[in-house]
Amino acid sequence: MSNLKVKTILVSQPEPKVENSPYFDLQNKWKVKVDFRPFIHVEGVPAKEVRAQKIDLNNFSAIIFTSKNSVDHFFRVAEEMRYKVPEDLKYFCQSEAIAYYLQKYVVYRKRRIYVGQKEFTDLAPLIKKYKDEKFLLPNTDQLNADVPQTLENLKVDWKQGIFYRTVMSDLSDLKDVYYDVLAFFSPTGIKSLFKNFPDFQQNNTRIAVFGETTKKEALEHGLRVDIMAPAPGTPSMTGALEKYVSETNKGK
Repeated sequence: MSNLKVKTILVSQPEPKVENSPYFDLQNKWKVKVDFRPFIHVEGVPAKEVRAQKIDLNNFSAIIFTSKNSVDHFFRVAEEMRYKVPEDLKYFCQSEAIAYYLQKYVVYRKRRIYVGQKEFTDLAPLIKKYKDEKFLLPNTDQLNADVPQTLENLKVDWKQGIFYRTVMSDLSDLKDVYYDVLAFFSPTGIKSLFKNFPDFQQNNTRIAVFGETTKKEALEHGLRVDIMAPAPGTPSMTGALEKYVSETNKGK
C-alpha cells in the first residue's frame, strides 16, 4: 500500500448537485482536488425495442421501481407508447428516495405507493400482500440477481422489461491524466477502466471501492484495493476516503 500523500481524487460518478456534499467538505478540509467523471452512463431503450420484448403496458396493474433511472425510463417509454398511465396503478418503490422521486411524474397523495426500507428484499412483504397483481419490473440489462430471485420466491406474476442499459463511457481524454485515488462504485466502473485503458498499471494509484461485488471485480483485474466502503466506522465512500486521507496526509 502506498503511503504517498493524496493530492488528487477521481470519483467515477457525476458531480453532486448539492452544495453541501461531503465530497466538497473533504476537498476543503484536506486541500485535495476532487474531480468527478462517470465511467458508466445510462441509455434508454426505445419503445420499439420494449415492444419487441413482448411488453404491453396495459397488461400490468403494478410497477416495481428499484432506482430513479427505472422511474424515468418507465414514464419515458409510456409516453413513447402513448400509454395513458391509469390512476389506480400501484407503485412499489425500493426506497423512500425513489418514492419521493416518483412525485416528478405523479400526484403523490392520489396514488397507491408502497415503500420499502432500502434493500429489495424489504419490499417482499408488501409485494406478497398484493400477490394477485400483475407486476412489471422496468429495469436495466444489469439487474442484481437478488431481485428476480426474490420475486420468484414470492410466486407472483411478474415480468422484467429492459427499459435502459448501462453503458461504458468513453474516457479517452483521461489518457494522460494521473490521480492519486480512483473511486469506484460498481463492477461495470472497473470494467470501463480496463476497456478504455487495457494497459492500465496501478503503480502508486490507490483504488477505492464501494461494495463487495466492486471489490471482487477489482481483484479479478489484478488491482490492489486500498480503500474499502462500507467498512466498520465508515459506511460511506466519503467517510472511507476521509479516513484514508487523514491517516496518509497527516504530518506530510
